[in-house]
Order: sequence, then C-alpha cells, then structure tokens
Amino acid sequence: MITIIIIAATVLVSIIAMDNPSLKSKLMFNAYMINQRKEWYRFFSNGLIHADWMHLAFNMFSLYMFGGTVERLYSGVFGDKGILFYVLLYVGGLVMSSLYSYEKHKNDMYYNALGASGAVSAVIFAFIILAPTQKLMLMFLPIPIPAYLFGLIFLGVEYYLGKRGQGNIGHDAHFWGAVYGVLFTIILKPALIQSFIDQIKAQ
Repeated sequence: MITIIIIAATVLVSIIAMDNPSLKSKLMFNAYMINQRKEWYRFFSNGLIHADWMHLAFNMFSLYMFGGTVERLYSGVFGDKGILFYVLLYVGGLVMSSLYSYEKHKNDMYYNALGASGAVSAVIFAFIILAPTQKLMLMFLPIPIPAYLFGLIFLGVEYYLGKRGQGNIGHDAHFWGAVYGVLFTIILKPALIQSFIDQIKAQ
C-alpha cells in the first residue's frame, strides 16, 4: 500500500513538473543551493521529479516490482514496525544516495540531479538481503541469476561508471542508495547477515 502511495505521488508531481520548469528547478537536487541557502528539502524533493517519461516509467516500474514485496518482507521480519521501517528505507535512500554528490558538488552551482533512483536502489538491495537466492535478470543479460549475484554485478558496474563520470545517469546515487539499503536493513536486524549466508549456502 505504501509503495502505491509513493508511486502515485511521484507520478503526479513528476507530470506537473515536466510542464513547469520553475517548479522542477525548485525541487531538483542542487548541492550548491543546499550548501549556500540551506534548502535541505532538496534532498527529498528531487525524488518526486523525473527528467522525462522514460526516466519516470523505469524508476516507478522498478519500485512497483520490488516495493510491495519488500513491504511484506519488512512486516514479516520487523512486525508492527515494518511499515515505518519501510518508509525510512525509502526516504532515507533519497537522502543517503545524495550525500556523496552533495560533498562532491556543493560548490558547483550548475550541478543538478533528479529522480528516485537512489531510493529505488535502496529498496531493491533490501530485497536482495532478505531474499538473496530469488532469480533476477539484468537488462543487458536476460538470463535469470540469483539476486545476490545480480547485486554484486550491479554494484561493480555502478561503481565503475560512477568513477568514469560520463553521461547524465546518477551512478553514484544508484551505488550509495544500494549500500544504504543493505546497511539499513542489517542494522535493524544483524541476524539477517547469517540468514543471508545460510540462504546462499542452501541453494
């Protein structure tokens, strides 16, 4: 249910912002504006807007595919606090995935970023920690592989591409959002580390 609410809100704001450049500019992640004008809300608001329809569709489809399952798994693992922790996973993913870029670009007024990719990565990697042997597929390699292998490949590719720093894709946000998703989940319940290992051994 929370996933559907997040998707609905993101789609609504993204559509409005696509036709309103002034609003989009105010909601974008801009490290310089955060640093100089203390517009901290940009850590959160940038996740509600997207560059175009393809960007929006890809992020929201990914969130739809994993979000509901992670909601249920969190509720199963954390009980009554599961939904609260799921919200903190997503919202925290927005912030934590942008901290590296904030430090890197806080004196660059021309650097902007937008999109929910970092938060979506956090959700996907929470799923991987909880269900490491589930089969997933990479877009460029349409062969089902265990989720933990998918995660390792994803992290390696995003780290490499982030270091190259080419293109308009936020590879740093993807990488650090994924790291946050893993750390947040296991900090909440360290026993999940052993569960993760046991599931891989048992496959």
